[in-house]
Amino acid sequence: MILKALSLLFWIIVELLVDRYTLTGIRGAFPKWRLLKSKAFAIFYWGCSAMIVTALLTGGYADFAGTGVRAGCLLATFVLLICKTVFIFFVFADDIRRKFISKKKITTTTNTPIPDTSATTDTEPPTSNTIPRSEFLLKAGLLAAAVPLAAIKKAMPKGSYDYHVWYQTMYLPNLPKAFDGLRIGQISDIHSGSFYNKKAVLGGVEMLLREKTDVIFFTGDLVNGEATEMKDYQDIFSKVKAPLGVFSTLGNHDYGDYGDWNSIADKQRNHRDLIATHKNMGWDLLLNENRRLKVGNEEIGILGIENWSEYSRFPKYGRMDLATKNTDDLPVKLLLSHDPSHWRAEVLPKYPQIDAMFAGHTHGMQFGVRTEHFQLSPITYVYNEWAGHYQENKQQLYVNVGFGFVGLTGRVGILPEITIFTLKAGHDPALPVS
Repeated sequence: MILKALSLLFWIIVELLVDRYTLTGIRGAFPKWRLLKSKAFAIFYWGCSAMIVTALLTGGYADFAGTGVRAGCLLATFVLLICKTVFIFFVFADDIRRKFISKKKITTTTNTPIPDTSATTDTEPPTSNTIPRSEFLLKAGLLAAAVPLAAIKKAMPKGSYDYHVWYQTMYLPNLPKAFDGLRIGQISDIHSGSFYNKKAVLGGVEMLLREKTDVIFFTGDLVNGEATEMKDYQDIFSKVKAPLGVFSTLGNHDYGDYGDWNSIADKQRNHRDLIATHKNMGWDLLLNENRRLKVGNEEIGILGIENWSEYSRFPKYGRMDLATKNTDDLPVKLLLSHDPSHWRAEVLPKYPQIDAMFAGHTHGMQFGVRTEHFQLSPITYVYNEWAGHYQENKQQLYVNVGFGFVGLTGRVGILPEITIFTLKAGHDPALPVS
């Protein structure tokens, strides 16, 4: 936590320094615009900067607006920082050019000043139709700064349905022999209300089915808020089947808490319809309960709870006491819980019997970089665990970055995910045995 706070402080300082340098560059790019040199503009500019810093400080924690607004604030902060960083390289280049010219004038040994058109045009109006060098360089910088923004805008829709399969071997010391080699598929955060291409969605489902897994987990957020969003997609996701079953749970969006309902009865009806949708698709929805998965004469537990989050802005409907009921005799317990903050806040300190938890929710903010050995996203300032595999002592967590998208229409770098797990008995050979 201390490291995260220091990292956030570092980025805030960088943001303020970049803003200061950017303001200088903008004024230099438009020297004839008196408004840019006015006190009113300075107040406006630094007011915007203060809002960005506030978004960095509170975007992940404060209880204001909706989840899409918070995600948008953080994403906008980092995108703008990228654009401004590109621009200040041009400002820096212009400063170097000016210093070189100034030094050249100082070291001139002749008493007669050497005309320097590049220097004079920086401070004096041009005598022809040519643009001063400084002004040209800084305006070119502004154009260059717009390139990342345009590239991100173009890439986002392409990433919406660019499904990728991630493979993860999960070692469990107490795994019964009959389950050694069991394959589990996981998808999360479908958000059917955001889809606009049925053919592409079907392609993602078929990609999952080609993996021929034994079991499939869905870890919440089937819709953005209304059960009717599944009307055009229920037939597609009804194809999601596995020999040992499909187990699902609910996410924060599945309760209709973000919608405007005419009455409490309408909201309750919507929730019942959503639960019925899981049943109609043949998915076993776990609402603070568990199932015994049996292979031969051996069993493991599949537990599922309703949404539970460390953060107060998200609901805490989950009941681990109910989900773990009558499971003490099971050698392995796998938990489906939508929000990964649940793992560190409650599972680790209170439920050491949970071997592995499967989550979603973060989407990786749908923006960042993710490779096999490296990942980076603004969401790291909100969640300690936000994508991929984590382990603490003998307990494990996997965070799927989502099948769909919400808030932002698309993805950049953090692409929609289908996860395939292979369960193995024993200890991970890459980790020391405790």
